[in-house]
Amino acid sequence: MTEATDDSAVEAHRLFDDGRLPNSPLPVLVYHGVQAGNGFEKLFAANGWTGAWRDGVYDFHHYHSTAHEVLGCTRGRARLRLGGPSGLTLEVVPGSVVVIPAGVAHCAEESSHDFQVVGATAGGLDWDINRGNPGERARTIPAIAAVPLPKADPLGGIGGVLPRLWQS
Repeated sequence: MTEATDDSAVEAHRLFDDGRLPNSPLPVLVYHGVQAGNGFEKLFAANGWTGAWRDGVYDFHHYHSTAHEVLGCTRGRARLRLGGPSGLTLEVVPGSVVVIPAGVAHCAEESSHDFQVVGATAGGLDWDINRGNPGERARTIPAIAAVPLPKADPLGGIGGVLPRLWQS
């Protein structure tokens, strides 16, 4: 599904439980061509996505069971894999923003030496790292279900596409 917004097109991708990685019935949202003006940190924070950091993306499949995450590419490029080894491949470049629901596996399969994202979490919640190891599911499935839905889209706020797509 692709939906136009004021600033960019939004793709929505659903990635389901593969038996090892829980993923989520909530769709991953991908925005292209985002102009962040004063920076992703300020844009995300203005919409309730806080605790920002600047870094790359781990090169191993992992997911967070305690927070929804947003990543805004500031420089370089990367090929991200979402949903696990047989999941969706996504090319990100400056201006790409990816909203990753709690439980959705992701990793950087390949990236340029200068690749960088600004990351934040909905409500500034702390995040954990899980790899789909045996025994994790008993702890992470209930934790994922307990993560509150964000009140606002990290780019468009309350009127953005996330509240509509994640609550329908």
